[in-house]
Amino acid sequence: EKRFAIVCEQNEEVIKWLRPAAKQFNLFYGNGQRYEPDFVVETENIIYLIETKKANAMNDSDVLEKAKAALIYCKNATKYNLKNGGKVWKYILLPHDSVQENMTFEYLVKQYEYNKE
Repeated sequence: EKRFAIVCEQNEEVIKWLRPAAKQFNLFYGNGQRYEPDFVVETENIIYLIETKKANAMNDSDVLEKAKAALIYCKNATKYNLKNGGKVWKYILLPHDSVQENMTFEYLVKQYEYNKE
């Protein structure tokens, strides 16, 4: 997570980013469990919900359930925003070992955008 924060700080395409506060998003998965993504990043045209996970946990059922909930959230937020002059939302699921400080934000989001139904 620290390396990803450095990438966000060093890349001009990132307008602003934050680590959401507890209960900032009403995202739920599984049996009503709360999901709090690691980062929210805004660029000129897109807002990203971003989760970093250990590479060996990327296919864990818990991670996939959270990703499914985040994808639904992004689709609903996008639908609302596009009707009201806002931005598209996308979900990014990053394996922890894929992030290096010398990478661009754009490269990472293109490589790890999650769009599985």
